[in-house]
Amino acid sequence: MLFGKNGQVGWELQSTLTPLGEVMAVDLPDVDFTNLKALETFTRDANPDLIVNAAAYTAVDQAESEPDLAMRINSEAPGVLAEIARERGIGLVHFSTDYVFDGMKGEPYTEDDEPNPINVYGHTKLAGDRAIQESGCTHLILRTSWVYGIRGSNFFLTMLRLAREREEISVVNDQIGSPTWSRAIAEATAQILRCIREETGSTSVFSLGEAGGLYNTCSGGEASWLEFARAILEREQKENSQRSPKLVPISSKEYQSQAMRPGYSVLDTMKAERRFEIKIHTWQEQLESCWQSKYPIQ
Repeated sequence: MLFGKNGQVGWELQSTLTPLGEVMAVDLPDVDFTNLKALETFTRDANPDLIVNAAAYTAVDQAESEPDLAMRINSEAPGVLAEIARERGIGLVHFSTDYVFDGMKGEPYTEDDEPNPINVYGHTKLAGDRAIQESGCTHLILRTSWVYGIRGSNFFLTMLRLAREREEISVVNDQIGSPTWSRAIAEATAQILRCIREETGSTSVFSLGEAGGLYNTCSGGEASWLEFARAILEREQKENSQRSPKLVPISSKEYQSQAMRPGYSVLDTMKAERRFEIKIHTWQEQLESCWQSKYPIQ
């Protein structure tokens, strides 16, 4: 059972999970994460062998004015799924975020670092992580960072749009993270589940067992938003021979936003790489793969 099929990661998961078994993928209006009772009934009736939750409230700034809604979707709803998974003895895969950290560490965060979110979005996502961990269900919580892709609302598509509309674009240069392609996250998820199945010798991927837990699964390397923007526009210019707008570096203080964001939220992926023998590609490699994908860039 895949929740959030229309999101950036959920859309890609539909194809990467299919080789592992039958996938029932749902989203609004089939199921509404703000209606917890309906969500519980829907999930119990579907009786899945594995729950994969890619649904989330991801509007970081808007969450500041809608904290209750963000908490319902990012924490309470995953808690309902976790309780069902525990009762049924099945696994739950859930996606978390680098924004659970305050950015003060100054070096890549590991799974053992203590979270300290500085915005509502981060608080609600951390609450969801903990609801799952405290439920007692077998789970995989996969932390991601700066997700982008060829659909939805994200920095990558915004830069391509602004490049067509403006002569000059102001971009923050003092926030550092790891831009991560949505399909790379979906592929890593499928590879982790495949690895677990091979380890157990089972035809099912659904008994996560001792392999469960929290893992960082984002791209390798790090970049500022400005560096990421420059790479996007340089690739766009190479692809379409278009004039590239001027990029103007600005500080976080100069950028008007409702929510604070961590200055440094790079994640250390060594645990997942070693445990599941997955190769983490750099953000530059993932950006190139995104360009070369067969999907048309919107």
